[in-house]
Amino acid sequence: MASTITASGSMGSAATRDVLVLTEVRAIDPAEGLDGVVDVVIEGGRITRLGPGAATDELLRSERSDRIDGRGAWVVPAFVDLHAHLREPGEEYKEDIKTGLTAAARGGFGHVCVMPNTKPVNDRRSITEAMVARAREVGGPRLHPIGAITMGQNGGELTEMADLRDAGAVGVSDDGKCVMSAAVLRRALEYARTFDLPVIQHAEDHTLTEGAQMHEGAISARLGLRGWPRVAEDVIVARDLLLAEATGARYHVAHISTRGAVRLVRDAKDRGISVTAEVTPHHLMLTHEAVLGYDTACKVNPPLREQEDVDALRAALADGTIDCIATDHAPHSSLEKDCEFAEAKPGMIGLELVVPVLLRLVRQGALPLARLVDALTAAPCRVVSIERPRLKEGASAELTLIQPERPVTLDGFASKSKNTPFLGKQELGAVALTFAGGRIAHRLSGV
Repeated sequence: MASTITASGSMGSAATRDVLVLTEVRAIDPAEGLDGVVDVVIEGGRITRLGPGAATDELLRSERSDRIDGRGAWVVPAFVDLHAHLREPGEEYKEDIKTGLTAAARGGFGHVCVMPNTKPVNDRRSITEAMVARAREVGGPRLHPIGAITMGQNGGELTEMADLRDAGAVGVSDDGKCVMSAAVLRRALEYARTFDLPVIQHAEDHTLTEGAQMHEGAISARLGLRGWPRVAEDVIVARDLLLAEATGARYHVAHISTRGAVRLVRDAKDRGISVTAEVTPHHLMLTHEAVLGYDTACKVNPPLREQEDVDALRAALADGTIDCIATDHAPHSSLEKDCEFAEAKPGMIGLELVVPVLLRLVRQGALPLARLVDALTAAPCRVVSIERPRLKEGASAELTLIQPERPVTLDGFASKSKNTPFLGKQELGAVALTFAGGRIAHRLSGV
């Protein structure tokens, strides 16, 4: 029988014993060049031993030890999400920092970068500091705020990026709104470069997408919905890459979705421009055909594209053109999704779905397992310059235990919202244990 995605413990709780031992587990950390069957010993919130035979008979017999049989399981560094919406402050009825970080822990994440389109917008130091303080109070995965590029995300006056950085911001973005003015974006890139902050762009020419409900193509025509053309993303990415080249700043493409944008990023990397990109699980797994029947769970921003876009995204992720995977976790209440398509809010949840959904790509041979792990761990850390979780003796215990053959039902979420087309699906692959900040943040029943 498939288990539901759920946890047996509360976030931030310590292990019941002093020492946790994972025996005969496959450890995968591409950044460390590690892929092999080992024992892992965790004491005092740190990895004290890692290697074949690290779990001695004496240690296993000790009453201080809590043993987990890792045969058939994988242990990887804790995941890092570059792009999530936790809705606090302002829209806590959809999600809040506590439920969002609980969902993150259940999904295997030890770090979560949160977008600034809260209410009020995270465009000043006091809001950034309040978010960080609330996350520390909650415990579990670490929260990293991303500050706004412009005040109120209005596309005009720049925020005080120095203050945002000092308060804990790891990047700047007006996510949900594209910075339409080339002059404003140029100044933003120059300012952010001073503090080595990446500028994260929601690439959408709003003049080309006004009133758009989904991808422009055969399905939008059949459903009678106004379409969003690929070029609305492509022209912004092309413009911004020229500005990034001119300023020497770090530029990051959020939730890339088109084959044209992939081509532009690949060419820019070949020319030495400091550009990175992320892709979401839903853009890797779904096409615009999922919208048939006016399924509001599949209304997202940017929209689901066509199979040729999906193929391009998968290939670009596999070869490293796209650096990392980000969930774009966007919770909404049922009132905002159970309505007419044109009235529905765009977005779907994702923090608790990454492992069971994306392991399909590994099984299909579309993505090497090591590349999947890197795209969820070391690669996002490089984008926002945070210390990466690692499987190494002496490192803080920030790791995720995956049971790849464990059946799961995608239900019973920690998130307050359930807006996902994967709801109720049967998949293989469960996050059995998550360590965040040296403490157990999630542990499945029976593990």
